[in-house]
Amino acid sequence: MTSTSTPTVLIVPGLRDHVEDHWQTLLERRLPNARSVPPLERDKLNCAARVAALDAELARIDGPVVLVAHSAGVMITVHWARFHQREIRGALLATPPDFDAPMPEGYPTPDILHEHGWMPVPRTRLPFQSIVAASTNDPLARIESVAKLAHAWGSRFVNVGAVGHLNPASGHGEWPLAEELVAELSLECRI
Repeated sequence: MTSTSTPTVLIVPGLRDHVEDHWQTLLERRLPNARSVPPLERDKLNCAARVAALDAELARIDGPVVLVAHSAGVMITVHWARFHQREIRGALLATPPDFDAPMPEGYPTPDILHEHGWMPVPRTRLPFQSIVAASTNDPLARIESVAKLAHAWGSRFVNVGAVGHLNPASGHGEWPLAEELVAELSLECRI
C-alpha cells in the first residue's frame, strides 16, 4: 500500500534544544510541513522526559511522520522506538553520539548518562526506515562506532565527510543534504 500523504517532518533536537543557526532549525523554517519537539522546561537531561516529550508531540500529529533527529535526539528517537507503536514513515538520524565512549569536556559523563536513563543505548532494529548520517571527524563519535549503531538499527549508513558534529560549533548551519534525505524518506512506502 502506498501512502500519498505528505508526511509531517518532526525535528528531534539534541540536548542543546533549539539553536537559531542550527541546520534543524533552518530546515524547520524552510519546510512548510515541519515542526519541532518543544524544549523541556525541567528534567532537561532526563532521557525518559525527552522520550515522553517526543511521544506527546507525535500524538498531536495526524498522518505520516518523518523524524529528523540530531545528536542526542537520535538517542531519544531510538529509545522511543523500543516502547511505542506509532507508525513512522522514516527517520533521518544525524551524527549520533557514542555514549559508550567518554565524551569531550563539557558533555555529560558516562555515569551521568547512565543515571539519567540514556544507557544502555538500544541496539535493536528500528521498526521504520532510517538513514544514519555520520561524520568522519565527529568529536562525539568515531565513524566506526556510528556505523555499528546504524547496522544494529537496520539503518542505511551515509558518510557525510568531515563535518564535525554537524552543528554551528563545527561551522555548519545550512545542511542541504538533510532536505534531500528527508525527501527520500518521505517517499518510502511501507507494505
